[in-house]
Amino acid sequence: MGTWRLFKNTEDHVSTAAGLSIDDTLPLSLSVHGSPPILHLYTFRPSAIVGKYQDIDAALRLDRCRERTIEINRRSTGGGTVIMGPKVVALGLGIDIDQPGLRGGIGRIFETLSKVLIGALKDLGIKAGFAPKNDLAVAGKKVAGLSAALETEKAILFHASLLVDFDIPLMLDIMNQPPLKMSDKGYNCFSQRMTTITEQLGHDIEMETVFGAIEDSFRKKFGATLEIDEPDAWEKGQVREFVQRRYTNPEWIFSRKHPRSHMGTGMLKTPGGLLEIYLSLAGSTIEHIIVTGDFFSTTRDINLLESALKWTSSNRQKIEEHLSEVWRDDMIHGLDVATLTEAILKAKENALNPV
Repeated sequence: MGTWRLFKNTEDHVSTAAGLSIDDTLPLSLSVHGSPPILHLYTFRPSAIVGKYQDIDAALRLDRCRERTIEINRRSTGGGTVIMGPKVVALGLGIDIDQPGLRGGIGRIFETLSKVLIGALKDLGIKAGFAPKNDLAVAGKKVAGLSAALETEKAILFHASLLVDFDIPLMLDIMNQPPLKMSDKGYNCFSQRMTTITEQLGHDIEMETVFGAIEDSFRKKFGATLEIDEPDAWEKGQVREFVQRRYTNPEWIFSRKHPRSHMGTGMLKTPGGLLEIYLSLAGSTIEHIIVTGDFFSTTRDINLLESALKWTSSNRQKIEEHLSEVWRDDMIHGLDVATLTEAILKAKENALNPV
């Protein structure tokens, strides 16, 4: 209910630094600046954006991105790599955690907010549904990806990318695809796993028409009025800070980089996403551990898990004990202590017996 703010840019394709910085400002504006919910609709320049916990070198062929002038960056929400461009709707939403239907963790957020996009697609004549863990699909083919972050206690940042049209050969050229990911969800190639609004309709569609359907669906779902607006002076200051501190900063873009030498790797496909553990040992003690992947969590929780395991015994019982001391439900969406332990033990085995 009430009036929401709508930040909308349909004329220019924005840089990754500008778009992501505005999105990161949205929940902050609600939490500390007194703003009502904010919906941000826009398109990016051709770009590849990795999830918060991914290793960008492992996810992308950076040399091919440079050759093809594809921007690269890292977003603040979890999940996997997305390829963005003029024919992919970028959606950022800052919304209160107390909004009806949103409490209950990442799963509930996806369940509630996916219905808005499903409604928009229905209005365009396309029957879509939610495909766990974080996609919308039409007849089993992905048409949209969802991600979210709960970095404050008061507000959520929700991201979505909706494929109006898409260049699959470009994606295959610039992405590194580990074998586990290629076979995920039962498909053996991306052309069988993805679809677009254009393909489903059988004809081209104006981006403004798609934006309009999304806006109408938000109005219906939340009973809200959407009022066109732009960031105020305080918000513009926050955007500039995010541009400098994160999205033009190599330390942010190339964070979660794995030191591969002398480390064992454990890779495990789980209901919560692809989990990758990098681990080094000092004798039988875990000297260093990095938890990465295309899952959903928070920086605080990942740091807590890594800290709980450093300089502890690497046997199964001790790993489970130390994880259980800090673990709580949905700490990593879709994972439990037993699954995380299995990935850690895989990394340990590979550290002890390097190929």
